[in-house]
Amino acid sequence: MTPPNQVKQVAIIGAGTIGASWASYFLAHGMRVAISDPNPAAEAYVRRFVADAWPTLQQLGMTQGASPDAWSFHATPQEAVRGAQFVQENAPERTDIKRALYASLEDALEPDAILASSSSGLIMSELQEGLRTPGRFVIGHPFNPPHLIPLVEVVGGNQTTPETIAWCLDFYNGIGKKAIHIRREAPGHLANRLQAALIREAMHAVASGLASVEDVDTAITAGPGLRWAIMGPHMTLHMGGGEGGYTHMLNQFGPVFEGWWETMHTLQIDAGLRQQLIEGVNRESGGRSIAELSAERDRLLVEMMTMIARVRS
Repeated sequence: MTPPNQVKQVAIIGAGTIGASWASYFLAHGMRVAISDPNPAAEAYVRRFVADAWPTLQQLGMTQGASPDAWSFHATPQEAVRGAQFVQENAPERTDIKRALYASLEDALEPDAILASSSSGLIMSELQEGLRTPGRFVIGHPFNPPHLIPLVEVVGGNQTTPETIAWCLDFYNGIGKKAIHIRREAPGHLANRLQAALIREAMHAVASGLASVEDVDTAITAGPGLRWAIMGPHMTLHMGGGEGGYTHMLNQFGPVFEGWWETMHTLQIDAGLRQQLIEGVNRESGGRSIAELSAERDRLLVEMMTMIARVRS
C-alpha cells in the first residue's frame, strides 16, 4: 500500500453533499481528485460546492499550495478509480447498491488501493461478501459536513485486514481528521448511535408534552452541547464528580441515572408527532432556507473550531 502520507490521488464515488464535501477537503490537502456520479447535475454541483467551501478551508489554513481545480469528473466509477491510491465511496445507503458497486470496481481498483465507505450505518461484513479482495474494504464514516467536522469512524468488516484499518487511521489523522477505531460492528457505528439515543429523548419530550421543539434544542445548544464540544460525556461526568472524579459521580449518581433510564421508552413517529416536529422546526428556523441555515452552521463551526484550536495550542 502507498504510505498514508504519500497519497496524491484519490477517487470520490458518489458526489452528493458528502462526496462533494470530501472532495473539497482532499483538494485542500493538495491531492488530485477524480469524481464519478450518475447524476447529470453532479459535476456542476461539485464545482459550486468546492467554490463555496474554498474560502472557509483557506480560513482554516488548509489550502497552502493546493488548487481547487485539481479535480476531474468521470462518466463511470471504473474510470474514476483508475490510478487512485485511495477511494472514498459515498453511494446511496443501501446494501444492494454498494455490494454491486464494489463487485464492479474490483478489477478497476489499483492493486494496493483501499476503498473506504462513508456509510452512516451499514455493516461492512455484509458489504464485502463475495469480493475477491475484501481485506481492503472498510468503513470510513465522516460526520456532515466532512470538510469541516473532524470525526471519522473507521470500522472494519470481518474480512478487513488489520493493516487496512491501521492505514486508514493514519491516513485520516494525517490530513487533520480525528479518526477513531470502532472495534466491533453495530448498525449506526458509534456516533450515530449516541446521536440516535439523544434524538429519541428529544422526540419523546415533544410527544409527551415535556417541552417544545424549540426548547428541546435550546436545552442542548445552551447547556450540555457547549460542554460536549470541548469534552465528551465520560470526561464531563468525571469533571462533574469534583475532586472525587468519575468514582464519586458514579457512586452518587449511578442509581439516579438508572432510575431515569427506567422512565425512558422507545416511541413511534406517528403522523401526529411528525406534524408536531415539522411545525416546531419550521417555527425555529424562522423562514430561513436550508442553504441559509447551513451557511450559519458552517460559519459558527469555523469560529468555534478556530477558537478551540487557538486555546489548545
